[in-house]
Amino acid sequence: MTRPASAWELPRPFGTRSLVVLFLVLVAGFFAGQRVEMGRMLSLTGEGVLAAVGLRDQSQVLSGLGTIARSLFPPQVSERTEVARIEGFDRNQLPWFSHVETEESHQPKLNPQTLQMEEVVDRREVLVEPFGYLWHVAVKMLETFEIAIWATLLAIVLSAPLAWCSAKNYTPNRTVYTLARSVVGMFRAVPELVSALFLVLAYGFGPIAGVLALALHSAGFLGKFYAEDIETADDKPQEALRAIGANKLKVMRFAVLPQVMPQFIAYTLYVLDRNVRMATVVGLVGAGGIGQELKGRYDMYNYAHVGTILIAIFLTVLVLDRVAARLRSRYA
Repeated sequence: MTRPASAWELPRPFGTRSLVVLFLVLVAGFFAGQRVEMGRMLSLTGEGVLAAVGLRDQSQVLSGLGTIARSLFPPQVSERTEVARIEGFDRNQLPWFSHVETEESHQPKLNPQTLQMEEVVDRREVLVEPFGYLWHVAVKMLETFEIAIWATLLAIVLSAPLAWCSAKNYTPNRTVYTLARSVVGMFRAVPELVSALFLVLAYGFGPIAGVLALALHSAGFLGKFYAEDIETADDKPQEALRAIGANKLKVMRFAVLPQVMPQFIAYTLYVLDRNVRMATVVGLVGAGGIGQELKGRYDMYNYAHVGTILIAIFLTVLVLDRVAARLRSRYA
């Protein structure tokens, strides 16, 4: 029997409960925005936009960004080192493209005999390397990439047993499952920067602390997502292998891994890409890599050097992102 058009009723898109929840969310967001100064952020950003288009004379944000830009650029490429500070300096074996220059500086000094200020010429020899600092940054970026590589490899090794024990359909018992899930949660709960602070105290300054900090956090991430993919894998191939007497290890090898391997590769490439970026951050607390160089130059107000480091980080991440995207599209 055909119902008349007047008898059709569409469900309401929202009810009283939805409106109340939305109102409470808006109120909570308003008070939270006040605590984190969202109003001041919008005001300063608006002033900066108006100043950029010429509708306002000056802006704190725009002047601050201009100061930063003038300090960072042009980036530092060459490096000048006083010869007297170079241990075992050999004039006959200079680095490529480098040369020695003599610098003169005029400084007023007090003459102890006449008690008059006199201008004194101070001469010193310096080793000029036209691409010295660029090479130094490249070496540090290579160390950063090596930290990320080793952290990812260690994370894979740690996450494999954690994923096995965290999957409900493969864990030996409930106790092991709960313990493995707790370890995975603990690894993910502690940020890399925090763990790097404590690992620097234990292992000292250098890349060891960075590798371990990134590896522990990445193991938590990979262990969680590996386990979830194992749990949600199609059970029919697994049942077929169990029916012919295959054990859990063989079922995992021939029935589960072929299904989840594309996702595993995608997760691992993402972790590697993230570890390259985070290796820069953990370096700020002394965990090696380009971050340690960045922190040192920033503390010494060498902002031109900081500009070079930031450009190197940007180019490295950009290239790695493109390579990871190609690998992901090919293997995942």
